[in-house]
Amino acid sequence: MRALLLPLLAAVTLALAGCGGDFDTDQTRLCRQAIPPLNPPGARIAIEGTARGPAPRALRLYYRVQLGDGLSRHRSIDCLFAGEGGGQSRGALIGIASDGRPMADASFYLLRRFYLEDRVEPPPDPAAPAPETLPAIPAWLAYGLQQSLSGLPSAAIYAMLAAAYALVYGLTGRIILSFGEFAALGALSSVVGVALLVSLSVSTPFSGIVVAFVVAIAVCALHGFAMGRFVLRPLERASGQQVLIATIGLSIALSEYLRLAQGPELRWLPPVFNTPVALAHAGDFIVTLNPLALGLAAIGLGATLGLVALIRLSAYGRAWRAVADDRRTAALFGVDARAVHDAAVVIACAACGLAGVIVTVVYGGMGFAGGFSLGLKALVAAILGGIGSVGGAALGGLSIAVFEALWSAALPIDQRDLAVYALLAIVLIWRPGGFFGEGELTPRRV
Repeated sequence: MRALLLPLLAAVTLALAGCGGDFDTDQTRLCRQAIPPLNPPGARIAIEGTARGPAPRALRLYYRVQLGDGLSRHRSIDCLFAGEGGGQSRGALIGIASDGRPMADASFYLLRRFYLEDRVEPPPDPAAPAPETLPAIPAWLAYGLQQSLSGLPSAAIYAMLAAAYALVYGLTGRIILSFGEFAALGALSSVVGVALLVSLSVSTPFSGIVVAFVVAIAVCALHGFAMGRFVLRPLERASGQQVLIATIGLSIALSEYLRLAQGPELRWLPPVFNTPVALAHAGDFIVTLNPLALGLAAIGLGATLGLVALIRLSAYGRAWRAVADDRRTAALFGVDARAVHDAAVVIACAACGLAGVIVTVVYGGMGFAGGFSLGLKALVAAILGGIGSVGGAALGGLSIAVFEALWSAALPIDQRDLAVYALLAIVLIWRPGGFFGEGELTPRRV
């Protein structure tokens, strides 16, 4: 295993090192935000073009400045970035040159420290549209719309993971506590897949996202098959909590496996297709839409609906419902309960891998230990919705996302997770089977 792992990590490291020459949208926006303090106050700035600078890892922006007296001047700014593609500091701004003249170290430090970084609100972006050119809406509607758009990726992630829990629990009545780590495995696999694609010099943003999905789904499905064959199958006749304990051990083993594979530092993907699109404004507050986040949320929610449709409409879904209702009677009618269960585990793990890709592409990366809290929230969502029902669990994931968005909009965000777990306790007291479950603490035993 070590003999195969070391060459793979070496290839990934080289590939990630090669990503430093590309500039993502966050770096371009940071360079634009450094333009206003280099010009007189009140000057109107219009971005004219983007190019590579004279030095490696340097980004050059051409812009036009119009002063109050009507005179305009064409200028340029060069932004030098650290170019560390594999870590959080990959987009660190380390130098600026205005019209080809490097900025002094002291001036650059003051600009970065007290203008670009140490602010309650981000500095203005010269490329941002003027609020008066956008439709005006009430402030409460603008804030609520922005929170809803920002929460769409989380809704897709929670819904997919909750459906994965229900897909297996509905058959066996057992909770698999390693699905969060499978999402982290999908996140790392997507980074590895994109890095290897970049090393072949055939990468584009679209092909990178496609490869990330394909690699993550394939890797998680393969690991899910191994979990079903070597962990769950030997315990299928166990009557206690052996499956729960075994999957807890598996989640710890997967977390350590990911730590050894990626190291203690996060592996990040550069953002693509995430230039905000302005929709409306309320005063100075502009409601924006992230095209990439919207597209990935649509993919995640579509995949979740696909799982629900698979259970309700397909031949496999009929077999799944038969085994979930009465395993022995289903066997009398020729339904292979073991094959149905193995397929459910593989499908659920593949769904977790897809959720991990959404986390990585939208939020940049996911640590080796990030799967625990994500899986725990998804389990809460599944229980709230009704963990014995795939559709109910998916609706529970949407409910958790809505609850988090409402809480973040009105109350302290650092207490949001505590509120989610308190909501679980309240719902279990009021309706133990969840909102869309059977109203019982556990499904009917047959």
